[in-house]
Amino acid sequence: MKNYSIGIADGARTEFHQTLGLTGAEVSFNSLPAGVSVPFVHSHKENEEIYIITEGKGTLTIDGEVVKIKKGNVIKISPNGKRQFAAADDEGISYVCVQVKENSLTSYTENDAIIY
Repeated sequence: MKNYSIGIADGARTEFHQTLGLTGAEVSFNSLPAGVSVPFVHSHKENEEIYIITEGKGTLTIDGEVVKIKKGNVIKISPNGKRQFAAADDEGISYVCVQVKENSLTSYTENDAIIY
């Protein structure tokens, strides 16, 4: 059995939990064309989300506050934050969303790495 899996982002939204066999996070790649928004507002029961803007610009409405976002921004939203993405009128937006259970991180990088 291999110690890795590879997926391909294809289309407006690609979720990787099944493709990669993820067991500790949900990762998705998302794209919105210029002038388009996600058609719903949502929050979560347990999971915080980390958004990494990879291309373009737009807005992210969080609890009614409109925040301008652009390529290079990284945003963390707590589970109960009500959120909705929108691409700018003149430019689309692409982003990666990492969804993890809030307060579940027990170790990271230098605490979890094994150097050979």
